[in-house]
Amino acid sequence: MDKANLKDHRQIGQELEIFMVNELAPGTIFWLPKGMTIVKQLEKFIRSQNEIHGFQEVQTPILVKSDIFQQSGHFKYYEHSMYNMEIEHERYSLKPMNCPETALIYKSKTRSYKDLPLRYSEYGRLHRRELSGVVGGLLRVIEFTQDDGHVFLKSDQLENEVLSILKWVSQFHALMGFPSKFYLGTKPDKALGDAKIWQMAEASLKNALKKSGVNFEIREKDGVFYGPKIDIDITDIQNRTWTVSTIQTDFNIPKQFDLEYVDEDGKSQKPVMIHRSIIGSFERFIGILLEHYQGAFPVWLAPVQVVIMPITDRQEEHAKKIVEELKENGIRAELDNRAERLQAKIRDGSLQKVPYLGIIGDKEVQSYEESLISVRKRNGEDLGQLKLSDFIKRLKEEIDKKI
Repeated sequence: MDKANLKDHRQIGQELEIFMVNELAPGTIFWLPKGMTIVKQLEKFIRSQNEIHGFQEVQTPILVKSDIFQQSGHFKYYEHSMYNMEIEHERYSLKPMNCPETALIYKSKTRSYKDLPLRYSEYGRLHRRELSGVVGGLLRVIEFTQDDGHVFLKSDQLENEVLSILKWVSQFHALMGFPSKFYLGTKPDKALGDAKIWQMAEASLKNALKKSGVNFEIREKDGVFYGPKIDIDITDIQNRTWTVSTIQTDFNIPKQFDLEYVDEDGKSQKPVMIHRSIIGSFERFIGILLEHYQGAFPVWLAPVQVVIMPITDRQEEHAKKIVEELKENGIRAELDNRAERLQAKIRDGSLQKVPYLGIIGDKEVQSYEESLISVRKRNGEDLGQLKLSDFIKRLKEEIDKKI
């Protein structure tokens, strides 16, 4: 692979009309229609996985009183990274994380041991201050959406829950074409909570890693102040590593918000909390994908999956019917009826990284009963004439298999 020919995600995003930035909103992203298609497809997939793994989706406010972060203890560590303001003589903050508000949802009713593990997911819009000199494109922003998950559970459920998430993350990274590296972060010097609880949590995370069969390294004192964690790095096509997934245990928030559940003997107990993210922020993950795939997304993620190209005006009406049939079958298809030569259309479709290019000439129109279509792939491979029904079947299979 010639790295000199690889494009930066900002260039790809502009050429493929994925996203834009504007000086009136520094450090934030304007998603264009094609970019939103990628966001929605990722959300759709993660949502389906959340349901399979027993997560219930919630949504919490973006703007809240700063008291909640004082109570959680985050204000002490993150105040310099937060956007704070005064409204009617009270201090408010744009939330930099979702976990304190999720704790309020947990506390909204009495919980029993039978309710645990209790799993919540959220696509939370977050804000964190960054120096103007370090923000750029999708990889470093001040406003982002995170695929968050929080699990409330008993300490003896911790190992199995972490094991389940580890398997999920490993499968997802493999699906996206990324090798994974696993790291266990242990108790830092500045940590909250009882030493015995830390030992229990670290042992549970280590056992889960061992049972999952992955190779992992220990990063001494790399845990967060509220508990040990597992970071999962991915390696892209340029051999760069990115930390995108994380599993963190938390003893602090259950204590600070006085969270409880009623155990088998009717006594109140403190739950353990897990913070879980599969892709991290959508912005950063899509930036990584743009450079990893160089804009050539797999069919299921491609903003446009098929472009239909009539050779002349004579085939335009037939081509429109083909596009409509593709759309009726859930295929993201577009019509290229520009007054351009066919080779120019094919070149442009390939430059736009559209997976499949469908060509409609007089022969295809005359084969109306068989409904044939000449198909090329974006890499130049000519698949010849295919029945439209077979082509649709092929597309659906690739979408279902996420290839």
